Amino acid sequence: MGGHDHHHEPYKVPNYKIYKVDAPELVQVEKSLARMGLKDPWLRNEVWRFDKKVFGTHGGRVTKLFFRGFPLGFGLFLATLGIEKALGIDWHNPRGLEKYKHHHGEGEHH
Repeated sequence: MGGHDHHHEPYKVPNYKIYKVDAPELVQVEKSLARMGLKDPWLRNEVWRFDKKVFGTHGGRVTKLFFRGFPLGFGLFLATLGIEKALGIDWHNPRGLEKYKHHHGEGEHH
């Protein structure tokens, strides 16, 4: 079921002792539980989530989330400006709208 025969036996299960609860976030959880007289025997199962080599830092993940497409978007923005300049497209003064221009300095105010 699932995997389509990509994974074959024997499966290698890592030894649980290699995962130490040393991530600051998990240490804080462990201490908070200890203050209440509790202990989470499964806390070491979450250690892999805090491996900075694999997942990076929280700030790095947030930055990646918001700025992942920035280089492409900025490149397309510059390409659009270049194409508009090459084709002579001027959005500041569309043709046929000269009659709507405001003449300042003549005492007229709308």
